[in-house]
Amino acid sequence: MKTFNEFSRRDFLRAGAIAAGALALGNPLSLFAAKPGKKLGIALVGLGYYSTGQLGPALQHTQNCYLAGIVTGHPAKAAEWSKRYNIPQKNIYNYETFDQIKNNPDIDIIYVVLPVSMHKEYTIRAAQAGKHVICEKPMALNAGECRDMIAAVKKAGRLLSIGYRLHFEPHTMEIMRLGQKQIYGKVKSIDTGNGFTYRGDPNAWRLKKAMAGGGGLMDMGIYSIQGTRYTLGLEPIAVKARQEKTRPELFKEVDETIYWELEFPGGFVSTGKSSYNNDWSYLHVEAERGKFGLGPAFGYGGIDGYTPEGQMPFPQIVQQAAQMDDFANCVVQNKQSRVPGEEGLKDMKVVDAIYRSLESGKKENI
Repeated sequence: MKTFNEFSRRDFLRAGAIAAGALALGNPLSLFAAKPGKKLGIALVGLGYYSTGQLGPALQHTQNCYLAGIVTGHPAKAAEWSKRYNIPQKNIYNYETFDQIKNNPDIDIIYVVLPVSMHKEYTIRAAQAGKHVICEKPMALNAGECRDMIAAVKKAGRLLSIGYRLHFEPHTMEIMRLGQKQIYGKVKSIDTGNGFTYRGDPNAWRLKKAMAGGGGLMDMGIYSIQGTRYTLGLEPIAVKARQEKTRPELFKEVDETIYWELEFPGGFVSTGKSSYNNDWSYLHVEAERGKFGLGPAFGYGGIDGYTPEGQMPFPQIVQQAAQMDDFANCVVQNKQSRVPGEEGLKDMKVVDAIYRSLESGKKENI
């Protein structure tokens, strides 16, 4: 068995850890470069916290794409973004003029960064406008909507990717390799949790079921579910879940904290949890010949990983820049993203089953 410390950079690159290898070579995004030619233009739809704090700044670090346009219902935001990022007026849209984006050759990719209830509509409209689409997670309100989105984008002959930034993060990519390749032997157990203590606006859309689809599970639990799936490289077949609410006055419509057991083929069972009332961010794996994992595991930065040989040596990257650059490269090469719409569908099938289990009190098939 080749251990982590014996694993050379050449081996690591061959295993697919492109982002980590690029960083080791001194340029965080050098290996994401597209074929020679113009950068692809991305338009952000929705200028809330994630676009403002993460995607807009990340697009200043991309190699294959750039911030070409915006869609917002707030004139003041439009003016602010136009000034900050030098976006021309012809590339600024609101929700009434959105469909006119089909006539804009500056925009190749539309990134949907809206409340979950709007993901399906704007993903489909973007594809029908002839644009490739990145849709933020969770992909939709339920698996049925995911299927509709995948079908519509395929019908339009466009590409669809889900905003799973961690699939391009080097510590996370190493976890995938260690688990799926069984570097330390067969995985015996997985425990993962993700959450934060919500102290925001009590009237925010994230706390309204019609707009968010759910609470901590939809927002934070997606990462825990993903962590288990990408560590094993397998899909779960059943789930048993329970929940607790200690702040029912705040979480009137959505879940606060949920615990679950995921069953996989062969009888393997993992544990996971999500919360809007606990600060969790970890992925712990026990294999036959040692333990490995991440902690913190799911944030925008500061991710740290460990193996039986010690801490993982990888540096931090601008996760969203790597994610968007990779999708731009996929568009240029006309190939599927490593995180296509089908990946979002797989997660939502699990989420749907967890909610069914909460209602029935029983194990539910996925």
